Amino acid sequence: MNIFADFSDRIRKSIQALGLETKDGAALDLSRMTVEPPRDATHGDLATNAAMVLAKSLGQNPRALAETIAGPLRADPDVASVEVAGPGFINLRLSDGFWQVQLADMLKAGTDYGRSTVGAGRRINVEYVSANPTGPMHVGHCRGAVVGDALANVLAFAGFDVTKEYYINDAGAQIDVLGRSVLLRYREAMGEKIDAIPEGLYPGDYLVPVGEKLAAEFGARLMEMSQDEALEIAKDRAIDAMMELIRDDLAAIGVHHDVFFSERTLHADHASAIRNAINDLTMKGHVYKGKLPPPKGQTPDDWEDREQTLFRSTEVGDDMDRPLVKSDGAYTYFAADVGYMKDKIARGFDQLIFILGADHGGYVKRMEALARALSDGEVKLTILLCQLVKLYRAGEPVRMSKRAGTFVTLREVVDEVGRDPVRFMMLFRKNGEPLDFDFAKVTEQSKDNPVFYVQYASARCHSVFRQAKEQLGVDGMIARDALAAAAHRLTDEGEVGLIRKLAEYPRLIESAAQQLEPHRLAFYLHDLASTFHGHWNRGTETNDLRFVKVNDPELTYARLGLVQAVSDVLTSGLALIGAEAPAEMR
Repeated sequence: MNIFADFSDRIRKSIQALGLETKDGAALDLSRMTVEPPRDATHGDLATNAAMVLAKSLGQNPRALAETIAGPLRADPDVASVEVAGPGFINLRLSDGFWQVQLADMLKAGTDYGRSTVGAGRRINVEYVSANPTGPMHVGHCRGAVVGDALANVLAFAGFDVTKEYYINDAGAQIDVLGRSVLLRYREAMGEKIDAIPEGLYPGDYLVPVGEKLAAEFGARLMEMSQDEALEIAKDRAIDAMMELIRDDLAAIGVHHDVFFSERTLHADHASAIRNAINDLTMKGHVYKGKLPPPKGQTPDDWEDREQTLFRSTEVGDDMDRPLVKSDGAYTYFAADVGYMKDKIARGFDQLIFILGADHGGYVKRMEALARALSDGEVKLTILLCQLVKLYRAGEPVRMSKRAGTFVTLREVVDEVGRDPVRFMMLFRKNGEPLDFDFAKVTEQSKDNPVFYVQYASARCHSVFRQAKEQLGVDGMIARDALAAAAHRLTDEGEVGLIRKLAEYPRLIESAAQQLEPHRLAFYLHDLASTFHGHWNRGTETNDLRFVKVNDPELTYARLGLVQAVSDVLTSGLALIGAEAPAEMR
């Protein structure tokens, strides 16, 4: 249960029961009312701004109105105290009995605790990574992959119907370069001496096996074909090989997509998909013939000072109109985006999310405008930009890849530090902020390493149960019902504080999903681990606070229930991030 949503409902009903009337006789507007944790935990468990948002319409002093609202709340059996503070905040402190019931409910839910229906089955397409299939994934792709995958997991946990999608950029000039690069490696495999890789081709050794496979499959026949025919074969084989490589790289960090959409399908059958999408825009009045002024700064490749077919994107939120068809009848790069967007909308999604690198900032307005135009404003598109990742080793920058020659590959990072540190640390900064990733720091076993700190809390939870079973002489699992039944014994402030922190989890899931901010989950898990470690340390200093009290089995069961709930939330949250919740640290 989301206790903040629960008390929001209670407070609304309490206010409505007061029969308050606005100055103009209109209905009370509670849309801006919030219920959330107070900034200072010493002020209570919940705080609401209800009096301050209603005071003006009611013509009352906010503090006086707060006292009026506070009266019925003090009669709630789950409320221990109510205080009016500052300009009219109402702070509530909840009873120990309320928190004990919450723990029992957490234990019944297990790792499903926090799962929400706020998404109401709305269909969301999350597209992420979508790298050009011209080589292995690099560390820059890694951040978008983790952010997109974790966000999709959180959305699904919050009740949305999520599709994870990868857009394969397998058309255009970069694929021609890939094909020529592979043909060079093919000639090398056929015995031709290749010195330095010509400028403009991909130099990485990852293309050597592709050339060798072409040699094994075709022998000398490719050299006997026309250049265009050989190039088409090379491109097909290279794309397949690169996508296999990319899928393997993504699997190494636990990323698996539901849909792989090929850009080449948009260009098939004489680009009928693109043509149909442009026709749709035309029917909606968003297409015209005209000229564009030269853009400020660097002139894009598809700009020309001639009459073209243009998308009237400025009328739907863009900062300039966009060319769709050049004067010679050829489609622009943006035209393929139109075809792809039309395809997504036709698949019935309620919301579209793109995870892109920071260098794609210029795409945001045009793509948002395109979604509005094609869906008549019914489908919302959100683009999240991921800032750069800087790699360090003990404080020194890491720049060179052993495999690609020009960048550090994702696989090299995962192979060195492991999947869990990569996934957790890619979320330990908001996606819009630059991220420093130090190989030494993310593998050290100390409280200064966030992923170790969180996973160590999981291991400690399991160690408590191993110790308890040994000291109590219990074989097998201890029933959750027995743990929940003893929850009424938890009255220590540290124990109740841990339950409070656990009770934030459902609200955290919903807010992370609604705000599209999966980094909130990593921050929360770190805070939960810190709260748990702090309570553990109190037990090492004060014998009465230890989890296992052999002479008091009921209290032991109550405290084991608390540990189990912490373990459940750590397991749940780490799974959404894509990391393990270990039973022990090695």
